[in-house]
Amino acid sequence: MLSVVMEEFGGPEVLRARQVEDPVPGPGQVLVDVAYASVTFVETQVRSGNGPFGRPPLPRVPGNGVGGRVVAVGPGADPALIGTTVVTTTGGEGGYAERALARADEVVPVPSGLDLKDAVALLADGRTALLLFRQAEVKPGEKVLVEAAAGGVGSLLVQLAVHAGARVVGAARGERKAQLIVSLGAAYVDYAQDDWVRRVQDTAGGALDVVFDGVGGAIGTAAAGALGPGGRISLYGMASGADAELDEDDLAARRIRTLGLFAGPGPAQTHAFIGEALRLAADGTLRPVVGQVFPLAAAAEAHAAIEARATLGKTLLAVGDPDAGR
Repeated sequence: MLSVVMEEFGGPEVLRARQVEDPVPGPGQVLVDVAYASVTFVETQVRSGNGPFGRPPLPRVPGNGVGGRVVAVGPGADPALIGTTVVTTTGGEGGYAERALARADEVVPVPSGLDLKDAVALLADGRTALLLFRQAEVKPGEKVLVEAAAGGVGSLLVQLAVHAGARVVGAARGERKAQLIVSLGAAYVDYAQDDWVRRVQDTAGGALDVVFDGVGGAIGTAAAGALGPGGRISLYGMASGADAELDEDDLAARRIRTLGLFAGPGPAQTHAFIGEALRLAADGTLRPVVGQVFPLAAAAEAHAAIEARATLGKTLLAVGDPDAGR
């Protein structure tokens, strides 16, 4: 089968397509004939070897999320899963391939009527957005800022906050991203402008109640300063390459709560969030934004596009037949 193998750390060029042996499912595992594989910003950081996640053993096939049809099961896995169209995590690697292994208890069937491409787009970003949104307890009428609002998680947070009745401002850079954010029901502010924080407050109508910080660095730091007393800041990413610099004494004085992905959900909650995200998309509440799809062999180009901030919404790799098993 064709897979993308990483034999060294470095730039996108270290991702090379290779023919390898098909994996064989072990106890409690399934084998998925992959139609789409998810590509995440975290995976670009792991590939570079310079991110906050350390350096895993090499060689490895990157990719932690896929969608496709179950074609085989290992000992102890339910044979009834064979032929089912699912999305699933892969345990941290193995997703950039024509066939991938996953734990049988981690696969989530794709609801009828939901496009498999959209389901894969929601696999990681949907569960993350739902977790962050529930933590923040956004209420109708509250003023909410979503940074990186045209990204995979950000675009979903915008939709959830708008659906909850909040006054939402999405921050990003560029006209394409502005158009997307406005189409999702939020106001737009370009944080390339020097006075972007003031513009956010003016647009929202005053001090913020909630900030979703997926950027960190100077942007996250400035956004925290725009929160009013009793506000919440949700820290879930550092696309800038650094964490926001937060003054704990200042936050305490303003009664600002700090939330985020400090302790991720357990397996059962993760599975439940994925299923809920798929149901919300199937009923039209959530619209996953798949901005670009690259062929499997062009995984390096996908990584380069993400690092260049040239992507909208979710980035996927097209691997096999999306209609297999339907």
